[in-house]
This record gives sequence, C-alpha cells and structure tokens, in this order.
Amino acid sequence: MSDTDLRPAFRDPNLPRAERVADLLSRLTLDEKIGLLHQYHRPVERLGMGPFKTGTEALHGLAWLGEATVFPQVVALGATWNPELVEQVGAAVADEVLAFNHNDPVKVGRNVWAPTVNPLRDPRWGRNEEGYSEDAGMTGLMGAAYARGLKGDNGAVWKTAPSVKHFLAYGNEADRCETSSNMPPRVLREYEFAAHRPALASGDAVAVMLSYNLVNGRPAHVTPLVNDELRTWTDEEVFIVSDAYAPNNLAILQGYFEDLPTAYAAAVKAGLDSFTQDDERSRDVLVHVETALERGLLDEADIDTAVRRNLHVRFGLGEFDPEDPYAHIGDEVVNSPEHQALAREAAAQSITLLKNDGILPLKAPKKIAVIGPLADTQMQDWYSGTLPYAVTARQALAERAEVVHCEGVSRIRLRHKTGYATAVEDGKAIDITDTTGAAAQFDLFDWGGWSYTARNVATGRYVDGRLDGTVGADSVGPHEFDVHETFRIVELEGGKVAVQQIHRAEGAEAGKWFAIEDGRVVLSADRAEAAEFDFEFVVKGHEAAVEAARDADVVIAVLGDHPLVNGRETEDRTDLRLADAQEWLLRHVHAANPNTILVMSSSYPYAANWAAKHVPAVVWSGHGGQEWGNALADVLYGDRDPEGRLPQTWYTDAAELPAMLDYDIVASDATYLYYLGQPLYPFGHGLSYTEFKYANLKADKEHAGAGDEFAVTVEVTNAGDRDGVEVVQLYTHQCGSRVKQPLRQLRRFEKVRLAAGETRTVAFTVPVDELAHWDNVTGRMIVEKSRQRLMVGRSATDIVLSASVRVDGETVGARDLSKPLAATANDLYEGVLWRDENRTSGDVIAAEEAGGWIMLGDCDFGGAEHGHSEPGYATVTARVAGQASQLTLRVDDPLDGDVLAKIDTPATAGVYDYADVTVELGGVEGVKDLYVTFESGPVRLSTLTFGGER
Repeated sequence: MSDTDLRPAFRDPNLPRAERVADLLSRLTLDEKIGLLHQYHRPVERLGMGPFKTGTEALHGLAWLGEATVFPQVVALGATWNPELVEQVGAAVADEVLAFNHNDPVKVGRNVWAPTVNPLRDPRWGRNEEGYSEDAGMTGLMGAAYARGLKGDNGAVWKTAPSVKHFLAYGNEADRCETSSNMPPRVLREYEFAAHRPALASGDAVAVMLSYNLVNGRPAHVTPLVNDELRTWTDEEVFIVSDAYAPNNLAILQGYFEDLPTAYAAAVKAGLDSFTQDDERSRDVLVHVETALERGLLDEADIDTAVRRNLHVRFGLGEFDPEDPYAHIGDEVVNSPEHQALAREAAAQSITLLKNDGILPLKAPKKIAVIGPLADTQMQDWYSGTLPYAVTARQALAERAEVVHCEGVSRIRLRHKTGYATAVEDGKAIDITDTTGAAAQFDLFDWGGWSYTARNVATGRYVDGRLDGTVGADSVGPHEFDVHETFRIVELEGGKVAVQQIHRAEGAEAGKWFAIEDGRVVLSADRAEAAEFDFEFVVKGHEAAVEAARDADVVIAVLGDHPLVNGRETEDRTDLRLADAQEWLLRHVHAANPNTILVMSSSYPYAANWAAKHVPAVVWSGHGGQEWGNALADVLYGDRDPEGRLPQTWYTDAAELPAMLDYDIVASDATYLYYLGQPLYPFGHGLSYTEFKYANLKADKEHAGAGDEFAVTVEVTNAGDRDGVEVVQLYTHQCGSRVKQPLRQLRRFEKVRLAAGETRTVAFTVPVDELAHWDNVTGRMIVEKSRQRLMVGRSATDIVLSASVRVDGETVGARDLSKPLAATANDLYEGVLWRDENRTSGDVIAAEEAGGWIMLGDCDFGGAEHGHSEPGYATVTARVAGQASQLTLRVDDPLDGDVLAKIDTPATAGVYDYADVTVELGGVEGVKDLYVTFESGPVRLSTLTFGGER
C-alpha cells in the first residue's frame, strides 16, 4: 500500500474541493471547529493544521509589513480607466504577498482584504481614496479586475483569496458605527449591488468584508442580504469576514442585541464566518460563541456551515496540497524592476489633465520653480505599503531642467507672555524659553478643514500631542491610525490664538488644548487652561514662493492633501475647498509668474474654482506611489499623453451635494447619473495633447428585446499632429419611463491609442438586460418598453454623437391591491426613513416626526364603472408598530388630495411589535396615486391591505 493510499481524503488534491472540505470538517471536534471562527485560526496539530490568519491589507500594494512596491491609490487606479492595467497591478501585489508569506506564513496571510468596491457617492467621504469610481458599474469592473489579478488562479490553487469590501452602503466616516444608510430598493439594487456583484459573480473574489454601519436600521453585520442576495450571485462558497472590532459593536456601541452571545449567534446565522475582534486574543472572542451554543442560540450545524466556508478558502490556497505551485516566488519579486516599471506605468496612466491653455506639454524650459507642500514629498495613506523609495516632483523635474524649490509654507514662532514655544531635548518636549532661533521656529502646513501640522525647524520633526499629555516635536508626522500631530488654531480676542489638538480621547467631545505647566507645553482638557499665544512670522510662505517663482520660465505648484489629515478613515471632509493657505499660495505665485501650472495630488476632488478660471493648466492625480514624480515629468514634458480621466464628478461647492447621510442618489439627484447642475469638471473628463474626432455612430439594431444584445460602433480619429490616447465612453439614457431615470449612465468604455492621423472603429456590445431597473410594482428588475438613447463622448457631459434603439420591453401595469402593499415599495417619499421590520429580516417605513409621506403610484382600486372586473375596496388595514399616531390616506396629493381614510394607530409594545388596524375606506375607483401621510410619530408602517367590497 502506497503513502498516497494512506493519506486522508482532505490531503488528496485529486478529489473535488467540496469533498476534501467535508472530510476535514468531519474530523474536527466541536471545540476545534469553534477555534476556526476567528481571524487567527487555532492550530489543530493532530491533523497537521497550522496557524492561519485572515486579512492582509493589499489595497494598492502590500501594506504594514515592510517595504514593498507602492502603487497609486485606488482612486488613481480608477482614473486610468484601464481594467487590464489594474489586473496587472493586482497580480504584482499577489506575488509580493506570496513572497512575504513564504518568509513568515503565520504573520502574513494570503486572505487579502481588497478590493474596496464601495462606489464614490460623495467626494467628502473620508475614504474616497479607496474607491475606484462614483459609477457602480465601473467600480464593479475595476474591482473585479484587481481581484482577478490578486487571485492569480492557475486552475487549481489561488495565489491569494481576495475579499471585496465593505458590504453594504458604506460611505461616511462620522459616527460610522452608529449611522444607518437609507437604502430604498432601487438604490440598493441598481447602485450598491451593481458595485459589489461583479467580482463575486465572476469568481474573481472569494470573500466579502462587512461594513461598520447600519443599513435601514439593521447592522450590516447581521443583514439578511448576505444569505438572501449576495450568496446567490455565485455557485461557489463566499467567505464572510467582519470588519475589525465590529462584532462587539452589535451589543455595545450599536446596542442592537442585549449581549454578545446573542449578537454573535445572530451574526453567524446571518452569514458571518469569521470574527475580526480583539486581535490575536481569540479566546476572549470565541467564548461568546460557546455561550451561544450553551444557550441554544446556535447549534453545531450553524458552526459547521461557517467552518466549511473558512476551510474552503484554506483549500483554495492549496494549504493541504502536497506541493506549493508558487514556491518559486520569493523576495526577488518585491520592488522588482518589473514592479517599479508597472508602478510608473500605473501612475502615468492615472495623471489627468483637467485644463490646458497650451502651456503643456512643456517647451524645454531652462528653469522651473517647483513650489508647494507636496513638491518634494510623496505621501502614504493608511493602507499604503512602506515606500522603498520615492521619486518626487522636484527630483524628477530636476533631471530635466534647473529647479528651484520652495515649500511655500509659513515659518512661525508661538510667543507666550513668558517666552517662545521651543523644542528641547531633541524634540522630546516643548518648553517656553527666551530663544528665537531654529528650535523656536515651526513650519506650518495647512491641510484644509482647519487642520494644521507644524514641523520644528531644528529637529525637522513634527509637533505631537501624546496620550500621556506631553507635547514634543519629534514625530515623523501623521502616520498612525490615531493621528496626534494635527491641530486647530483658534482665534481669541485681542488677536491671540489658542492651539487645540484635533485628536479626541475616547469618550471626549473635543481635543485637548496647549497649556503651560511649569514652563512646559502640555495638553489640558480644560478650555480655561488653554495658553494664549501670539503668531510671529519668521517667513511668510507665499512671499518666499514668489521670490522663487518670479525668475523661473515656468512654475509647477504641487498642492493637495495629506491622506491622514482632513479626509481619512474616521474623518469626512466638511467642504471641498483647497486649503486656504494653499490657494493663497497659488494666487500669489500666479500673480508673480502667469506661467504657473497647478498640479493637484490628492485623495479626492477639490472645488478648485479659482484655478479653473485663472491658471493656464490644471493637472490632477491621486497620490501616485513611489514612481509618481517620474510619471508626472513624463506627462508634463509630453513623453506621455495624459491618459487619466476623472472617475468622479468635481463639483463647484459642497452646497451642490446632498446631506452626507443621504444615500438615495435617485431622490437627491446625486452623482453624475442624476446631477442637474454644471460641474467644475464632469465624470469622465480628461484632456489629451492631441484632438480626437468622432464619426459614424451606429447601432446594429433598430429594435431589441430582452435577452438580445446590440452592437454600437463609432469611428474615432486622431486629428492632431502627435500620437495620443482617448477614452471612448458610451452612455445610455432611457427616454420615457414609469419612474425617474438617470440622465446618462456609463455602459461601456475603451481606452484607445491612436497615431497622428489614425482612424479606428471602436465597437461595444451591450446586452439589453443591462438596461434593466428595479420596479417597485412587480418587485423585480425589468426592462421597460422604451427608446434608449445611445451617447458617445469624451465625458458624461461632453457628448459628441448620439443614436437610439427601440427596446421591446415590458409595460408595467397598475399595482394589484388584492395583495398586501409593502410601504417600502413606494415610488416617492419625504421625511421618512427605511428601518428594520425585525432584527432578522424585512424593511418598513418609519416616520420619526409628523409631516412625512410616501407615494405608491398607480394603485388599482377597481370599480366596475371604470371597466374593472372587480368592485372597489371598502376597508384598509395598516400594519403598524411604535407609538400611538395617525395616518392619512389621500389620492393624487399628500396635502390636498381627497382623503380616503384616517387611521388612528395604537401604541404597541415596541418597534418590533406590530398591530393590524382596519378602518373604512372612502369611495375611490380606478388607478390612482396613493399617498400615506404620517400626521404624527414615531411610528412604523409595514403594509397596507385592502379588503371588502363596496
């Protein structure tokens, strides 16, 4: 008998994966199985199962584990509009993950937490840098491409196990663990699902991370949508992990369950397979699972289901195979020349030319002034890897011309009545002294949102307010999850200022103040103890910059954000403005030298209105990784055509946006899909150094039906005298619909490289079924009978040609009132919220105060006089919960329509305790729009049921 015959079935690579998983699962004890439900799997030595860790950060490069290739931020990868390139980046990252894993398989797991597929609904979101696009379809496409590269499936073994994140409806940081995202059915299915589905449906991602927030009043970690929807998108197992420290929120911060065993049981039953809680201290976490079993809240079958999905990932990674097909991948791939070249290519393709009056490409200037706080640094965000090196704008441009450099920040002293704030003991402390030299001077950086950092001139390090209440000047700058190096400058009477740390201690309402204690600067929570300072300018930043700019042939002003300040995880922006000091700097430099080019390197869009009007050229990219400087120089000098296109709309003001927590993009006219205003720069915008002309847009069908495809072709010509790159974008608009439709929606795009004078035919194929939208009447996705306008152009608002196709779809009839009418199936609403019907399933409409209403369109009330076979209804029954209230039913108008019924609802035992209230229905026949007005609250409405015969 051979050794092969003796090995257990789970170690036989020739058996189907499901069979191997089942065999290993059958050999585990209950205690061993529970040990696999945490981020850090407990080893099972008797079966040869070693340690296993979920969750290696790999958003745009391997993060937190040492030097590795740093690619451009995700929003910059989105700006490439090149899924093939994004897949190559994912493949490179996978190889570096493998190299690190081979060196330390315990510390570096191969379940990677990437890509992020939350669509960029609102540019104020603190994690804007992590998303690919505001368009859900493009987000899904790019996310799937990155996941495909990460997975690197050779047909049998994955390189890594990608996890899309964060499910679901996550796009705000302020109070993110306690806020609820309102998700009407259309937004849920047309926008959110559209971004999350592709990577799973294609098999490119194998796992999903849940989000911190609540959705319709229910924590995302217990949403029924995981089992009822998400897991239906693929025939494969989908492994579900929690976000870090989110499981305990269910019973503590969110208070949704009475205790942790109840919460953990609910999460497992809702589909959670792995608890990311308390770091390596798995015992502290899994005891709650054991308690849930003891109470009967879970049974072993529930545990088996979750463990099976954990094992599915481990088998997919080849852990129990006799050989590692990727054993040859080692340290040589980390920051290899090939990956450096790929980082440069990705950065170059991401750089987006927003405006150009002809100053670009550069005409061999002899002297360049490179100015700004980002001119000679390369930023890292929270999920960046450690830069092995960084090529800055200043360094790259200095290889091509004489460069003068100025950061353009003001150098100040803080004068207290007893002396000057001075770095002492190599920056370990800040004392009040008589010195006015370098130790008492600080370079002040304005990052917008009233957020500042200060770098001491003597130490070259940043001011840091420490947890122990001391203050020093020895930090490398913002670099940790909790940032202690940012401060607000608060103006006081008499022209003095106080300094307040932005970081807040846990449970505190505000940050601490600089105070003086025994001649030393310390932190105090007491506002009354805040020290009063005078600002003394040693150098005004704009004045020094003007001197540098005045004699240069051209000025490159490199401005933007610090990814860990004013717009980061846990912190949204409140406005879209460029930092005041940076705009002031730009205006002065431009006045001194009109040949000023603005280069913005940022995690998000800006309302750069002044620059758009006055500066001759404006360039943007996300923070571009280690090769960004070289890529920027390539584009500025014309070695590369600007290939980037905006992955999201640039607005003129935050006032153009809905409230941060308004997730209903349809009702609020949000994103390029519905936005009615004039953006600063539209979605898809980006200029080339050449000119492209479009001609002969054609569709191969005049009529198409469900299940059909139609082909769209257009001729694109490079009409300029140099080679160039164009991103051809195809949008559609449905002309005529029962419901509000997007003004335009991206359906396909293609990046084409054309030589001067070259013409190429670009072809797109669009399945008719992709034109579907969610219909509240039928409760499913439908393709309506309509005319679809096909629009080809350079951006969402720069449409060059259009054609149309007649779609032989459905015509939606009236609502059938013989069945209960769900309140959430409304077509319009005002002043109400979507909330959870109970803790496990279902949604209802909740009115927290008087005046809200919903509209249920096209309700068929019957009546023989109107040609209906059924008589009219005589009663209506409202299923309600909450406090005593009153509902008014009207037709055609929420305020002035004819009253059909007034329903006085009783107080119930709670928001999950429903009562049925039946009243007589006023005379109404035919098809009408039904309005339900909430005259008082809080109350929840589940359904309306019509009955009786008139």
